[in-house]
Amino acid sequence: MAVLLVTGGARGIGAAVSRLAAAGGWDVCINYQRDVAAAEAVAGEVVAAGRRALTIQADVSDADEVADLFEACERGLGQPDALVASAGLTGRISPLTDADPAEIATVVKVNVTGTLLCCREAVRRMSKAQGGSGGVIVTLSSAAASLGSPGEYVWYAASKGAIDSLTVGLAKEVGPEGIRVNAVAPGMTDTEIHAAGGNPDRPTQVAPTIPLRRVATPEEIAAPILWLLSEEAAYVNGAILRVAGGR
Repeated sequence: MAVLLVTGGARGIGAAVSRLAAAGGWDVCINYQRDVAAAEAVAGEVVAAGRRALTIQADVSDADEVADLFEACERGLGQPDALVASAGLTGRISPLTDADPAEIATVVKVNVTGTLLCCREAVRRMSKAQGGSGGVIVTLSSAAASLGSPGEYVWYAASKGAIDSLTVGLAKEVGPEGIRVNAVAPGMTDTEIHAAGGNPDRPTQVAPTIPLRRVATPEEIAAPILWLLSEEAAYVNGAILRVAGGR
């Protein structure tokens, strides 16, 4: 029985991953930080699909809470066979000169440190060198890592560049231990992250600049993530899969 742990699994891309994973036969541990109602709603959909679900509150940027998250997942569902590290945020849209240093620090802490800590705990449990049975990790990068997001949030783009480096390096480090590590780099996706950044109309504004002339749905990002988790991607390691409509 396969167990998937999804950080940021209550909303946006993480929620879409949780739902699609359940449809594909995974039991899902849904991590969230604040919105318990959203997490429980997604869990209900997982159960309705015939799979087991567990919701766990944890701040992924806190090492102790991340360790507790993995332990609670193991107690409730079993040892995670896969991790999707999708928890992240952008901060408020602005030029770098106007950005709040505390907000920059929070974005880096959640997006970079949080992903590092979650990967660390996953590897400790999955590694065949440490008694595990192997596993799969998918991190969430962004097309912003190469586009740079000038005038919007270059600090967010920088944090996602760090995810690319983490993905490539960790894939080489733990591949011999039976763990595959890959990233999906979404382009503009229709989620609540834009409203949180201060511009809920951003998807509509950017859509004309995308070669496909539309933004992605969360499900269109979740699908390649689930493919990377599958045996069909058994020889894919260290890849950064751009899913950005050509942008």
